[in-house]
Amino acid sequence: MTTSNDRPLRVGVLGVGFGSVVHLPAFISEGWEVPAVWSRRRERAEEAAAKHGIGEVADDWRDLVARDDLDAIAVATPPLAHHEMTLAALEAGKHVLCEKPFALDAGQARAMRDLARAQGLVGMVAHEFRYAPQRSYIKQLIEEGRIGTPQLVTAELFLGRAAPATPPPVGASVAEGAGFLGGLGSHFIDGLRHWFGDVEAVTGTTIALRPDRTDASGHIVQVDVDDAFTFALRFRSGVLATMTASSAVSPGSGGRVMIAGSEGVLVATQRGPNPEPDGVVLFGRSTDRGLEELPMPSEFRPFDDQRDHRLMAFRLLVREFERGIRTGAEVTPSFDDGVGCQTVLDAVRESSRTGRRVEVAL
Repeated sequence: MTTSNDRPLRVGVLGVGFGSVVHLPAFISEGWEVPAVWSRRRERAEEAAAKHGIGEVADDWRDLVARDDLDAIAVATPPLAHHEMTLAALEAGKHVLCEKPFALDAGQARAMRDLARAQGLVGMVAHEFRYAPQRSYIKQLIEEGRIGTPQLVTAELFLGRAAPATPPPVGASVAEGAGFLGGLGSHFIDGLRHWFGDVEAVTGTTIALRPDRTDASGHIVQVDVDDAFTFALRFRSGVLATMTASSAVSPGSGGRVMIAGSEGVLVATQRGPNPEPDGVVLFGRSTDRGLEELPMPSEFRPFDDQRDHRLMAFRLLVREFERGIRTGAEVTPSFDDGVGCQTVLDAVRESSRTGRRVEVAL
């Protein structure tokens, strides 16, 4: 299904947490119209609408999805609601941009993908960091053969604040899609799949290093939400990738990815949870004794957006979404990518439960 190029596209946004910080400014900056928003708390929706000049606030998300003046729906809620909202939007004939983690499990993810296909609608997952300069440039360098045949990848991400005197309140559970693996591990898994293709086997472990939380009555209880994980992925291409990460390391040291190939090495670092717009890529040939910084091609950083470090990449994602809607072209990251990433997330959790290697079938 394509859309006329003679008018702005119109999107309704469900969720105004991350939605207000990134989704709304990105869509508006890219020339989209946002007639209405919805939030579980009406006052938050009203605040976001006032901030971004949006005329209407919906009391029920189903009413927003059913509007006949929208081309698309952005699902920016916590993951528990993604499946129901995405299916409803697709049934209503709307293209969908859905936040990550895409679903609660691969079964939900496949249902969302299959309905988008059946309806002939564009479905994208908000793995915007495919468009971060570092990751886009690494993709190009790998495809150009700069490091020869990719063989081995190591990644790490260590974040965290000083341990509080009183544990934080109880939040969402693993059953509701919470956890560090889904929250940030999914971005790395998506990036690795973008570079190297499908995964064939997984081993992994998830754990709560700081399980203490404070419940509504003020008692300290323990939760199962992971704040640390490790995994090893074997790709069908032969690449082996490992990652160790935690949000409970104080002080944190940020992130690092190293990709070793038959003819050289690429390295990318980040100061915080996400790759920054000014991130650099280091390269060394197999005959070199060190690494050098590669100049970043301007095509991978076409503009800056000082409002939030995620906005440049997210606006490029929105442009891809619009391209797919207007032309019917394949987009990336698609709902197919959402299924691929979710299948790996499920496999890491299954391996953690069973202690076994898990074979992946898409």
